[in-house]
Amino acid sequence: MATVITTPSVAPEHCASLAEVRSEIDVIDRQLVGLIARRSGYVSRAAAFKADSTAVRAPDRVAQVMAKATTLADAAGAPKPVVAAVFTAMIDAFIAQELAMHAQTTQGH
Repeated sequence: MATVITTPSVAPEHCASLAEVRSEIDVIDRQLVGLIARRSGYVSRAAAFKADSTAVRAPDRVAQVMAKATTLADAAGAPKPVVAAVFTAMIDAFIAQELAMHAQTTQGH
């Protein structure tokens, strides 16, 4: 059975080939998908506490999360435009998921 590597093993500057770079990116992608799945569980649970679509959209919370992401990007040395784009897409997708959950709940009552 093949061993699944869950953490990158080579620093980017030490990669000796494109194949090695891609292999390390694949490891990170697996981690990202796992984290998104974990976040999705919490988002689904949060939906249960929200009374309506306005609470789901929560613009103040979105602004708070985006500001925190920007701060974390600075601290990690990550490119802020990339972090902002990823978080914007992720938040929009999770809001759509929550809105769909609320629509199903509302139709059921």
